[in-house]
Amino acid sequence: MKQYDAQHIRNIALTGHGGSGKTQLTEAMLFATGALSRMGKVDDGNTVSDWDPEEAKRQVSIGTSLVPCEWKDHKINVLDTPGYFDFVGEVESALAAADAMLCVVCAASGVEVGTEQAWAMADKRSLPRAFFVNKMDRENASFERTVEQIRSTFGADLAVLQVPIGEAAAFRGWVDLLTMEAWVKDGDKMTKTDVPDEVAAMAESYRESLVEAVAATDDELTLLFLEDEPIETEDLVRALGQAVRSGALVPVWLGSALQGLGADALMDGIVRFLPSPLDGVRYEATDVKSGETVTLEPDPNGPLAAFVFKTISDPFVGRLTLFRVVSGTFSADGTVRNIDKDKDERVTQVFVLRGKEQIAVPAVSAGDLGAVSKLQVTATGDSLGRKERPFRFPKPDFPKPVLTMALVPKAKGDEDRIAAGLARMQEEDVTFAMSKDAESGQILVSGMGELQLEIMTTRLKSQFGVEVDLVPPKIPYRETIRGKVEQEGRHKKQTGGRGQFGHVFLRLEPLPPGGGFEFVDEIFGGAVPKQYIPAVEKGVEETMAEGVLAGYPVVDVKVTLYDGSYHSVDSSEMAFKIAASMAFKEGFMKAQPVLLEPVLQVEVVVPERFMGDVIADLNKKRGRILGMDPDGGNQIIRAHVPMAEMARYAVDLRSITQGRGRFKTELAHYEEVPEHLAAEIISQAQAAKGAS
Repeated sequence: MKQYDAQHIRNIALTGHGGSGKTQLTEAMLFATGALSRMGKVDDGNTVSDWDPEEAKRQVSIGTSLVPCEWKDHKINVLDTPGYFDFVGEVESALAAADAMLCVVCAASGVEVGTEQAWAMADKRSLPRAFFVNKMDRENASFERTVEQIRSTFGADLAVLQVPIGEAAAFRGWVDLLTMEAWVKDGDKMTKTDVPDEVAAMAESYRESLVEAVAATDDELTLLFLEDEPIETEDLVRALGQAVRSGALVPVWLGSALQGLGADALMDGIVRFLPSPLDGVRYEATDVKSGETVTLEPDPNGPLAAFVFKTISDPFVGRLTLFRVVSGTFSADGTVRNIDKDKDERVTQVFVLRGKEQIAVPAVSAGDLGAVSKLQVTATGDSLGRKERPFRFPKPDFPKPVLTMALVPKAKGDEDRIAAGLARMQEEDVTFAMSKDAESGQILVSGMGELQLEIMTTRLKSQFGVEVDLVPPKIPYRETIRGKVEQEGRHKKQTGGRGQFGHVFLRLEPLPPGGGFEFVDEIFGGAVPKQYIPAVEKGVEETMAEGVLAGYPVVDVKVTLYDGSYHSVDSSEMAFKIAASMAFKEGFMKAQPVLLEPVLQVEVVVPERFMGDVIADLNKKRGRILGMDPDGGNQIIRAHVPMAEMARYAVDLRSITQGRGRFKTELAHYEEVPEHLAAEIISQAQAAKGAS
């Protein structure tokens, strides 16, 4: 593949709801360029984009694929992104590397929540946008209905550039509204012809709307339009390109990716109207030496500045680092500086990726996307450059994981391989997190949804040879008391030779929430020698850590040692430690013991129409609504909800709001568990202890 300058590059993030046909469209574009002799199909699991075995098996995209298409002396870097919510981090990383977003919408399903999410993400970066109305050959397809949905949902000023000739099974081509020429499928080719009578009125109406929309963005054309003067096609194309690149207009194309219809016209449009790196988003970075924020130009002769937008961890070829060169030229010339880690990385070869295919190139210049293998310390979001002129790009703002599960190995001794596998996956997916709970000892994995975590377990098996189950994580309950008691603890053992003797009197009483543990020594007259008092405190602390009711740590208790006795020969630290433990356990069970549960501060952001359903669901989860605040067209609902009820809330909220809701949580405090639930938790804990 030859090297292209920035003027002849287009970096396009392909987005849309799951199942809208993004991967199939990428395949159709590759086929149209001649890079493929035969077009693969998603249903057959043989597309260039979905090269991962899990993608082929499930027929969904899991990660973003970089697929360059060479078209009419231009290079279109297509970033084919997943459409499912679980992989939203992949969309964010693709948009960070793109100059424009092309959103694919199904002509039958219309605008879905994935379309809305992609639009909002592109909005944050002020990216120019475009639409491709796909599946025009599908049953119930309607181009006009879909266009109106796009217009009403996003309030966008659309530049509809084509209208279909036929729909559903009758779809066979389109009318180009800029030239008013018709293109109709004729065997394996598209033939130019006159506009058919059946769509002439529709084409004329859309053409008038297009001219009016474009004229409104250009002062000269506005005058011509108002004076009812003809506007030359060249002037229309020029003004349309400026309006699209500035974001003033959003072009709309159509076709059927499965049939390969419309891919060539789409690529013509991308080259003509969507921005190159020269007129795309400008990247700001910090000049590390001066501390100043600078705007970098896509100059191949400028200082090298690149950022990593994706990492692929392949078990066979190792780690692949995908980057965008913002300034300068990235060559395989020995080393590159990781600005974030302040370390040099050795570069032996630079690639252009096409799906899983690695095409070696001598260099990647400003504005282009490339890849390098086997970097040691570089991760997604890192900045690469030169030590003598370092630039650091701001880190992408990736969404935080919302679903946490515990991972249970099916076989003992697999912990090291599991840790290695999870660490590799964490490098690749920035929305995946892992940790070990110090209290329960469980390995916790967190992500955006069930599918993401399920695929993680499948990869652990296929790539690292370990099988695991996912279970809800243990809730960190606590135990405390509500009453005050005094309790004797006496440990006496005589088995020949020196015996064991420890004798204490403890007073147990509750502390306010958050009071922790307080130990008071009220011994007078040496009833318990001073050298044994620390052992008494330690015996209490160890028992509190183990729990009494259900094996959970005891909190908010004051323990006073007020009396006891000892034996000059048989007493020891261990004897007093055991006596203290006995006294604490017996006293605890007499002092109105209760179980406490963690309660979360929950903030849910949902469209107003779902507010009632969300509040009802939170009430079912034993939640207490604290208040509501408007936020644009959304409502922010604040509530306190027990952690035990929130384990699958990411899944529940997605179902209730059709994927449009989002939430965040943090620990608020602990509250007493209702009696009937506490009895069940205690019973289960005791049964588990007995089984072990």
